[in-house]
Amino acid sequence: MMAGSSHDAAGETAHVPVALASSRIEAELIVGMLRSNGVEAILSADDAGGQQPPLQIAGVRVLVTPSDEALARQLLADTGEDTPS
Repeated sequence: MMAGSSHDAAGETAHVPVALASSRIEAELIVGMLRSNGVEAILSADDAGGQQPPLQIAGVRVLVTPSDEALARQLLADTGEDTPS
């Protein structure tokens, strides 16, 4: 389930994973950092909308639009966050 929806001016939907966080809180911090740097970002977790944190065992994905992927990966690299390939 995705928390919120993001669309840029071209109507592009966020769907490229750029980070895998160990918790919803960590993912929300990453999303906030990306958004504060102008990147449209959302999180995706199979945890019943945050009501079942144990389901986060597979991780919480941070997703961005394809056009923001390069910038997001650079920002994450600058902060030392692990990014999936």
